[in-house]
Amino acid sequence: MPAQQAEVRPSTPEAESEAASQTEPEAGSQAEPEEFPGDTWSQPEPTSQEAPAARPAPAPTPAAQSFPHAGSAQPQPPGLERPVSYRADELIQALPLPKEPPAEKGLRAVLRMRPGSAERHERIARATAATAFRRPVTITVANPKGGSGKTPTTLLLAGALGLARGGGVVAWDNNELRGNMHLRTYDTNSRSTVTDLLHAMDMLTQPDARLGDVGAYLRHQIAGQYDVLTSATTTYAQIEAKDFDQIHRLLSRFYKVLVIDTGNNEGPSNWREAMKASDVLVIPIKWKSLSCAAAVQMLEELEHQGPDAQRLIRRAVIVVSNGPGDVNKDVEKQLRPYFESRAAAVVDIPTDPHIAAEGPLDHSALQPATRRAALELAAKVAEQVTIALDVPR
Repeated sequence: MPAQQAEVRPSTPEAESEAASQTEPEAGSQAEPEEFPGDTWSQPEPTSQEAPAARPAPAPTPAAQSFPHAGSAQPQPPGLERPVSYRADELIQALPLPKEPPAEKGLRAVLRMRPGSAERHERIARATAATAFRRPVTITVANPKGGSGKTPTTLLLAGALGLARGGGVVAWDNNELRGNMHLRTYDTNSRSTVTDLLHAMDMLTQPDARLGDVGAYLRHQIAGQYDVLTSATTTYAQIEAKDFDQIHRLLSRFYKVLVIDTGNNEGPSNWREAMKASDVLVIPIKWKSLSCAAAVQMLEELEHQGPDAQRLIRRAVIVVSNGPGDVNKDVEKQLRPYFESRAAAVVDIPTDPHIAAEGPLDHSALQPATRRAALELAAKVAEQVTIALDVPR
């Protein structure tokens, strides 16, 4: 019997379409993977549709937008992530500034308003007076004319610095003999003088000596937060250069600011040593002919004593006391421009009945205007100290 032959149909478009529909899977269906003998865990390879889409790079945080990456010179290609790091100074600069405290005086304080211009200026002066110096500093108050206001100026300045700095200030009466500081300060805990301090120098210069040991020979002024070393009161105990050096080293060991009152004579060696040790010179005057003439002569004498003395003149601060009968308008008109051109600053202290009474000077008993002027003086002196510290000695 002859073999049965397959029926050959003519190729038509309908037939080709039918054949294609039988061989291709339907939309949405997946072809089953081919299984191999012995391979029971074979998995299909992921198709291009199953590949996970690339995740977009996260948007930079506000901090990252504010601070450029340290050391990045070229922009990074898009999509390339890198660790973010900040420098400490960048982070510190980003911290919010502290708000200005409200006013502390007057109606503005009651209403919790911002301070006015006068109070703001006072705050700036107090901050300047409290400048942290990198070493102990020496301020000398000098005018050869007696009665020019050296001792009150010394105490005003020491009190203003002590209040602004919270202590660490000593006022030292460096008269070679019998100054007035013991009469203008309160005898709080000691009647000792510089003579007693010198007698105890061997004990006070020991490595284990303490501030309390030195303080036993000084007077502490509570209102101004400073200590006082008074001068010798007997004729057989005059202070010389070697005594000054010993005392200056000792006080510089325990105090940050030394304010030195001087006598009426430029000749003694302790007066000259005070000038050599000075960072800033304070010259008290009154607008009277004799007081101003002595100050001018002292400046001219210092002008011829070398570069250090000349720098001391340029850093000098003139303090004008305006007590009863202390002002001659003609003298002021003629000499104020001279002092303003020679010195770094001129500060006026207003008339104050507490100072004029010539008793112990209590900083809390001063008029408000006097306390503001004393603080202004302390700020001007602190500015000049800062300048002096930039010049190597």
